[in-house]
Amino acid sequence: MSRYVRVKLGLMDHIDRILTQWRQERPDLQVAPMGTIGRIKQLNQQLMRGMEQTWSAHGLNGASFDVLATLRRSGSPYALSPGDLMASTMVTSGTMTHRIDQLVKAELVERVRNPDDGRGFLISLTPQGHELIDKAVTAHVETQAKLVAALTEEQRAQLDDLLKRFLRGFERS
Repeated sequence: MSRYVRVKLGLMDHIDRILTQWRQERPDLQVAPMGTIGRIKQLNQQLMRGMEQTWSAHGLNGASFDVLATLRRSGSPYALSPGDLMASTMVTSGTMTHRIDQLVKAELVERVRNPDDGRGFLISLTPQGHELIDKAVTAHVETQAKLVAALTEEQRAQLDDLLKRFLRGFERS
């Protein structure tokens, strides 16, 4: 949709106004990517705000939700090595140790001996952690459905395809 059509239909947003200013001040610059990235940034902020409210309602934050959800989706016995957790959540060893320590204090996970490696241990959901993450993930999925409700199923599928394509460019780098 051209800029002219967006203006005529009243679909201009804050970012369109910024781009218009840049086009006036620096017509030599191709600022369209600024619009794409600015909208993605704003969208991320809105989505995170909505999800953080849901996590907080369950006494969690993004980091604790991530660890508990990773353990829960791993299937029975809901236990992973710290290395597997690090790989799944893409954080450093020190960060993972801190997250685990906090969840152990909250009695949501426990360290148990690894039956396959007597020197190692696994991080396992406690019954309390299992119950909490089941409630939290249910609310999380409901929140995510509300957050994307402005899109039809077809639009969401199109957006998913475009985002996959966009991300693939970074994964190859």
